[in-house]
Amino acid sequence: MNRNTGEPMENNEAKNPGMSLIEQLRRENLKTDVPSFSIGDTVKVGVKIIEGGKERIQEFEGIVIARDGGGIAETITLRRVSHGQGVERIFPIHSPRIASFKLIREGRVRRAKLYYLRGKVGAAAKVKDKRLH
Repeated sequence: MNRNTGEPMENNEAKNPGMSLIEQLRRENLKTDVPSFSIGDTVKVGVKIIEGGKERIQEFEGIVIARDGGGIAETITLRRVSHGQGVERIFPIHSPRIASFKLIREGRVRRAKLYYLRGKVGAAAKVKDKRLH
């Protein structure tokens, strides 16, 4: 109810019909087959790559050091060390280019972002395994 006039308030869809269409498209493109994983877990992501006329899936395995956004815009940042060099990639979870997610290992951490792993080398950069009781 509008405080001044006492009339029922209009909803957003009546004012802007385009918003409902955008929300509908967002809901349709959300992936449902994403496993639940959190910060510190080791995840393998299958990325669709098109070379020439061929399409293949390249896997990237790394530790989840950050999770950002929400809904259709949610992203994760994976870090791994390849040939002695740290590599980080940001993946949009609901992107059509992402073929699969596979949880490899669950990690036990006490931080929301693991950016401190960038300064660690060797065994110091490892994340402890989660113990099941």
